[in-house]
Order: sequence, then structure tokens, then C-alpha cells
Amino acid sequence: MLASTALAVAAGGFVGAPARYLVDRAVTSRVTSDLPWGTFAINMSGSLLLGLLAGLSLGHRLPAIATSLLAVGFCGAYTTFSTFTYETLVLVEDGRYLEAAANVAASVVTGLAAAAAGLAVGLVR
Repeated sequence: MLASTALAVAAGGFVGAPARYLVDRAVTSRVTSDLPWGTFAINMSGSLLLGLLAGLSLGHRLPAIATSLLAVGFCGAYTTFSTFTYETLVLVEDGRYLEAAANVAASVVTGLAAAAAGLAVGLVR
């Protein structure tokens, strides 16, 4: 791995992690629910962005260094599978099985749809 690529990934992560925190706080401060809407919003917007970046990269309209910075660095730090898993397990432990199942189903289906939509937009010439 080139040093410039590693630095690009690190820079993207440096911005992505605080962005995740700020978006989560913004969403959870506006929604009165025990469901993890902040994590959901983060993962869906991240899926959309990653799909868009993948489409641009596949269409050779995004340089490799930008892909490293944005797709790997930013999206890697911004999206959060571990928090999604933890929050789902908390719902299960609280006996909220329907909410846990809905969280998993909605996150997977909507995440795939968001990524596909982003990819489609990114591939348009």
C-alpha cells in the first residue's frame, strides 16, 4: 500500500468518525424513540454514498485516491455495523423481539436499496 493511500484512508476516517457521532446526536435529539434511528440514518446514508462512490469508481470518474479517501476512509468510519449489531442485541435482551427483527430487516433491505440507488446514479454518464 502506498503511503499516500494510507494517509487518504486515515484522513477520511478522521472526518467520518466525528460525522457519525454528530449525525447520531442530531437524529436522536429529534426523535423520541428507544429504537436506534440515529444508527439507521447513518447506515442508510452511508450505504447510499458508498453505492454512489462505487458507481463513480466503476465508471472511471473517481480517481483511486479519492476512492480510498471517501469510500474506504470516510464511509468505513462513518457507517457502523458494530453499533447496529449491539443496538439490535439490546432490543433482544429487553424482550423487544419484533423491534429487533424489524431493525434487522429494515436495515438490510433499505441499506441494499440505498446502495443500489447510489450505484445506479454513480453509473449514469
